[in-house]
Amino acid sequence: MESRDGELVARAIATGNPADYDELIRRYQSDVRNWLRHLTGEPSRADDLAQETFIRAWERLHTIGDGKRFKAWIMKIAYNMFLQSSRRQGREARLADALGREQLATESHVTPSRDAGVADLPRMLATLSQDERAAMVLCYAYGMSHREITELTDMPLGTVKSHIRRGAARIRDRFDLGSPAHG
Repeated sequence: MESRDGELVARAIATGNPADYDELIRRYQSDVRNWLRHLTGEPSRADDLAQETFIRAWERLHTIGDGKRFKAWIMKIAYNMFLQSSRRQGREARLADALGREQLATESHVTPSRDAGVADLPRMLATLSQDERAAMVLCYAYGMSHREITELTDMPLGTVKSHIRRGAARIRDRFDLGSPAHG
């Protein structure tokens, strides 16, 4: 029978054996990588951040408290790694701009499409602010409640709800998807 997260965390802390931690990585690496891919829009950057996330988590495993909440804990670390990386990229972009260098990334023109679907998801998410994107992906892709998102992101509950509502409206408007179905 598969060990529960709390048991694996407790064993990894007690023994310092990375093998117990490896099982936790196997369980959650897809969730962490996919979420970071949604946040960054860049698969290679997301993979690097995911690797950094699991290294940081191993270094701080003794701080988790309740190992049963490992998924929320690791997702929060991933989110913080993303925020740090974004701030670092922002500083680098400002420096490059100040030095007169061309911007490496250019914003592509998004053509609205009534048939926009899963294939357009990265473009849809790219139209959102960083916080809107994080809240929407956690809510819709990972099924987290607004309260869970609040705990993970440290955003107030009302802010989380606003980000989800505004993000959905922005995508509907930008991609000409019409109003949501009520049922």
